Amino acid sequence: MNGPVRRHGERIRIRGVVQGVGFRPTVWRIARELNLTGSVRNDGRGVLIEVWVDDVHIDRFLARLKEQLPPLAKIDSIERCITSDAPERVGFEIVASVEGAVETAIVADAATCPACLAEVGDPADRRYRYAFTNCTHCGPRFSIVKAIPYDRANTSMSSFTMCLACRAEYDNPADRRFHAQPNACPDCGPRIWLQDAQGMRIDCDDAIGQSAALISSGKIVAIKGIGGFHLACDAANEEAVTRLRQCKRRYHKPFALLARDLRMIGRFAHVDETGVDLLQSAAAPIVLLQARGETLAKSIAPGHRRLGFALPSTPLHHLLMQVLEHPIVLTSGNISDEPQCIDNDEACEKLGSIADAFLLHDREIVNRVDDSVFGVVDGRAMIVRRARGYAPAALMFPAGFENAPAVLAMGAELKSTFCLTNTEQAVVSQHIGDLENAPVLEDYRRQLQLYESLYRHRPEIIAVDKHPNYLSTQYGRELAKERDVECVEVQHHHAHVAAVMVEHGLPLDCKPVLGIALDGLGMGDDGELWGGEFFAADYLACKRLASFDPVALLGGNQATREPWRNTLAQLLHYFDLKTLVGETSDLELMRYLQTKQIPVLAKMAEKRLNSPLCSSAGRLFDAVAAALNICRDEAHYEGQAAIELEALAATSIDQAGAAYPVHFDDREDGRRVITWGPMWQALLNDLQQGVAASEIAARFHAGLTNAIIETAMRICRAQSLGTVVLSGGVFQNALLLEGVRRGLKNCGVGVLAAGMHPAGDGAISLGQAAVAIARSIRNNPDLNIARPAYG
Repeated sequence: MNGPVRRHGERIRIRGVVQGVGFRPTVWRIARELNLTGSVRNDGRGVLIEVWVDDVHIDRFLARLKEQLPPLAKIDSIERCITSDAPERVGFEIVASVEGAVETAIVADAATCPACLAEVGDPADRRYRYAFTNCTHCGPRFSIVKAIPYDRANTSMSSFTMCLACRAEYDNPADRRFHAQPNACPDCGPRIWLQDAQGMRIDCDDAIGQSAALISSGKIVAIKGIGGFHLACDAANEEAVTRLRQCKRRYHKPFALLARDLRMIGRFAHVDETGVDLLQSAAAPIVLLQARGETLAKSIAPGHRRLGFALPSTPLHHLLMQVLEHPIVLTSGNISDEPQCIDNDEACEKLGSIADAFLLHDREIVNRVDDSVFGVVDGRAMIVRRARGYAPAALMFPAGFENAPAVLAMGAELKSTFCLTNTEQAVVSQHIGDLENAPVLEDYRRQLQLYESLYRHRPEIIAVDKHPNYLSTQYGRELAKERDVECVEVQHHHAHVAAVMVEHGLPLDCKPVLGIALDGLGMGDDGELWGGEFFAADYLACKRLASFDPVALLGGNQATREPWRNTLAQLLHYFDLKTLVGETSDLELMRYLQTKQIPVLAKMAEKRLNSPLCSSAGRLFDAVAAALNICRDEAHYEGQAAIELEALAATSIDQAGAAYPVHFDDREDGRRVITWGPMWQALLNDLQQGVAASEIAARFHAGLTNAIIETAMRICRAQSLGTVVLSGGVFQNALLLEGVRRGLKNCGVGVLAAGMHPAGDGAISLGQAAVAIARSIRNNPDLNIARPAYG
């Protein structure tokens, strides 16, 4: 005979993305359906459930909760504790939030959900054509939050008092707008209006419709979005796009595009299944897609084979696109290289010379968040810029990182982010930009203060890049000194590899991997500039086993902006220039180089005068691109020469001749150096024979791919390494990444590459944090990991 059912009090702590996403109403609904008694609340650590229950019902309750998560929710951990002091209530209640130590995730902004979009399009609904319609499944989150817990009083919606109808929705746990902090309607919420460049309001019944008409007529409109301002114009109007480029001072970098729906995108680009999933996701990022079919203005993406498309992410953008026949350019509302505008007055002042009109609203944007950008490589999503829709979602650390010290990692100089860690997870900021630009550096400092305030973060360790001249490094050292905490230097390429290891969940005591880090440059352990590196690595340390041949960086930083300098440096390095000029005097390339001060530059390279040696993969791409007259005189943005070289190679990759040869120099210290003399000789021969530039570009890509695979496999066999990690900005090159990944897999090794955190410098802060934590744990006898660092 069965005994009586045992009831007990249980306290359940749930962590993850569980605030501001309709999690508590889901708990409430399931608990009531199961006739449980107790309560649920938000606090600084996540969600706390207190319940009186029997063993059978608690298991059923938790199982249903996992199965019926709201669309934006994510559970990272569930902690259960039987207690005798949990108050036994009548029924199940949602109770007021309490403050405390912040360990829960702040939710990223989310694109409009189907239910809200249906209301916006329904003439009978009170939110018909309302640009700020949202619910717990969509709408602004991080962009409006000022503090934790995520309640309306801690957001920029606190200045809008809900009407009775909205308050009834907000207070009803059965409504999908229960505690939707941005909840509003036309009677009580933010309002939108249109004004001209002189600040005068334009009298019209439909500000959004009038904005669409202006865009169709060739005008440029500044639009206040969810995380910042954008500049919009008709993407089919060459004159409008060209004027936008000139006024914005963005002369070459591609523009992003907004389309009404997938059908519209399909007229201009190929969209595979991965691209569809990304475009229709709650994050609604920009996705780089292969151009095809109809053409738009030529100046949208000069020299590129891909177009960056997004779908509408807010009701405002849905309403705008409803009446437009073509995609629109939707680019960040800023002067080139400055942070995106977020304030109405700031936007009117800074963008007044660009925009013909301004579509404004009165909801404050608290946190600047640019658009996220994805590529699709070999059917896999690869983030290029991590921002709106993804930041500041937390990443749980792998096994072994438990109870780690709090770390603040400062990131790199370019494509900068920072990272905050607690005992279980890392929070990487949204993309901020290049710190060499003073307004971006100011924004970086402001964002860091905001994050530390939001998360009440007090670091015990500050991690910085090894390069002493990085502004992030200098600022980190200042903070460490001010706060009297340890400052840890992390080698740039080690951080690249460690970031991918964390993303793929490799535990702290994992076996060493072969890390291949290819990028522009970073300070090496020997004080020289590296950028084409092969390491045996774990989280604690790395040992350099192979590299690209170091070549003079002619003119220092000037070589990163003028690709021809890299071509000349390569030729000076591998050939006697007098003999080479005599043998190739008929080449246009050589005639061009002879217009430069070759004797002076050769002496600079020889004497290392403002010409440090650098093993950079990025500069090698620049050198080959300039040899083919791509961005020869000047690269107008980082990676331009390499991107255009890849686009050229892609047109001939299947028809190209033999891959260019390279030479492997195996040094006495055991390090292999890949040298490029044979490649340059073959390339110059092809130029003399009139081989098409596209075929030369393809042969270079194939030769480089083969060299990487051969070197990697040699190291893996010699060192008994079974996993290869690919990282660094050069691996955003789809041809190279696809070729290397497939080649290594065919050889039987596992391959890990960046996916949800960038391969470039946007993930450096995450890698810095992981390395700093690993070293701290090693140095703490109570937390020491079993295996010593490699090398």
